Amino acid sequence: MNLKPYREALALPGLRSLLLVSVLARIPLTATGVVLTFHVVLDLGRGYGAAGLVGAASTVGAALSSPLLGRLVDRRGLRPVLLLTTLAEGVFWASAPTLSYPVLLPAAFLAGLLALPVFSVVRQSVAALVPAERRRPAYALDSMSVELSFMVGPALAVALATTVSPRFTMWAVGGGIVASGIGFWLLDPPTRSADEPVGPHRKVPRREWLTPRLLAVLAVSLAATLVLGGTDVAVVAVLRAGGEVGWTGAVLTAWAVASLVGGFAYGAVTRSLSPLVLMATLSLTTIPVGLGGAHWWLLCLALVPAGALCAPTIASTSDAVSRLAPASVRGEAMGLHGSAVTVGIALGAPLAGAVIDASAPLWGFAVTGAIGVLVALAVLPVELRHRRQPAAPTPDPELAPATL
Repeated sequence: MNLKPYREALALPGLRSLLLVSVLARIPLTATGVVLTFHVVLDLGRGYGAAGLVGAASTVGAALSSPLLGRLVDRRGLRPVLLLTTLAEGVFWASAPTLSYPVLLPAAFLAGLLALPVFSVVRQSVAALVPAERRRPAYALDSMSVELSFMVGPALAVALATTVSPRFTMWAVGGGIVASGIGFWLLDPPTRSADEPVGPHRKVPRREWLTPRLLAVLAVSLAATLVLGGTDVAVVAVLRAGGEVGWTGAVLTAWAVASLVGGFAYGAVTRSLSPLVLMATLSLTTIPVGLGGAHWWLLCLALVPAGALCAPTIASTSDAVSRLAPASVRGEAMGLHGSAVTVGIALGAPLAGAVIDASAPLWGFAVTGAIGVLVALAVLPVELRHRRQPAAPTPDPELAPATL
């Protein structure tokens, strides 16, 4: 395995501290969904549908605000946005455990609108810290750090909620999110590279940078996370139908480990891979996963090919957005990428659930995977049209075009 790309990327000033802080900061953020579910079901005595509405309200708010917060970062800088969102998070999580359900629902939406933009900020900062030719291993490390956070955060929240109380866990998660905001405020990672202007700049109209190619990358990002969100639900359904629901944690862990291995391999290869090809392959390998549901260990094996493509697909879309968007609007572009990822996950889970309720668990994998393939076919003409265009000379590697 070629480790040189990782050594070169990690030797860049500021990247190690950014990745370390991002892992710690994302842990409480990944626990918000499960802790809100526990609170609504156990403390407020509501059903899982009501808990899902709270999560959906927060998700919709975050999806709407992500590009807006990114634009604020572009225009006002990172620290004012971190101050605003950290204060909003502190107010919400301090009061949420005491709110009645009718008040909690709109409060969750408002909290989503002012959610701490850690995911998009980290990806924007990676683009500022890392030259274009070294971003692939850097974004691979970022995707792997996300995977680690999702492995740790929800598990810690479940353990704390079941051993202490959901209400205390909400305060603990809120404290962790506020600490994350403070940590990023102190770190103050750059959002522009040293050779990019930080002062007043010409406003770039959206029609100049929100091109069909960038829209295609956003569609690929949405489709990839839709497949991942559907897979998450389908795994639980298949294991429950087979009477092996107790193995759910082991299967999801195996899936995450496969993603980590795939992400590491993606960052070490010498040639970049197209986000479109990665997402299409992810979708194709997801379609037959349900056939391995007879036993939990067969399901683990069936998930390995698709799992190995999770982190590479997300990393490649982040890299593509960083190359296609001008530096002056990179925050807004990364916000749009974050919205696409969020919407994909939000759509994938209920879509797979509806399919499973109407048919059988294995169709949860098949249908969401098929949707990913259809999206790949829909955006394929954009890629083919780009490849047919003559390449313009790009002496500066930072200006080299991204391949969809």
